[in-house]
Amino acid sequence: MTELTPLEAAGFPPEGVIFEPGAIRLAVLDGEHPWHCSRRTEVAENWAREIDANPHLYDGQMVFQRQLSFSNGALEGRAHMIPFSAFLHWRKQRQGPDAYHLFGLPVVMSSDGALIAIRMGAHTANPGRVYCAAGSMDRHDVVDGLCDLDGNMRREVLEETGLDLAAAVAGAGYHALHALNTVCVFRVFRFPATAASMLEIIAAHVAADPQPEITGAVAIRDADPAAYDYAYFMPPILRWLFN
Repeated sequence: MTELTPLEAAGFPPEGVIFEPGAIRLAVLDGEHPWHCSRRTEVAENWAREIDANPHLYDGQMVFQRQLSFSNGALEGRAHMIPFSAFLHWRKQRQGPDAYHLFGLPVVMSSDGALIAIRMGAHTANPGRVYCAAGSMDRHDVVDGLCDLDGNMRREVLEETGLDLAAAVAGAGYHALHALNTVCVFRVFRFPATAASMLEIIAAHVAADPQPEITGAVAIRDADPAAYDYAYFMPPILRWLFN
């Protein structure tokens, strides 16, 4: 019998399988994350290497889960704030069972059926990668001790592209998938504008930003996994969307 991953043991479907959480409750707790507490030295040593290779990196605070479960259609989690340096160290191994990354992904669609994605800048932690405009949750995305996924999605898309999700029609609910101890919760947002006009808006936004996170945007119309240098979570979402 194949051994279950920590998330599968916590009720999640197999890795890469898209599912629909009917309810999401992600609490952010006070205090230090146990995983970070036990690895401070390794985190500091890795950060020194990371910042030497890319001095543009910023060691801000982000939400990092310590426990996740999926039961009776409800996705629940408990998290703490950790420095970005700790996340970069974790990302090299992605080990649980007390350390998970969960992020929101707005699937931005044009009126003519294209998915609008962005290409990350060379100075970021994901240089050249193509995926939907998104980012890890931080203190701005915590309201009354709970993660605000929709607020995070709107903020990230607006910051990176200049598009406002408030102008789009949001899908009725969320979908999600997980892999490598990471959970991607995504939602479709349909804009009343063509792909060409949306790309123009994004290009103007990038040109006006003195320190843009992205180099530009692309319009995706099929599920070809080799079309771009996709982040690992994009191909299954593209298959779900286009096939």
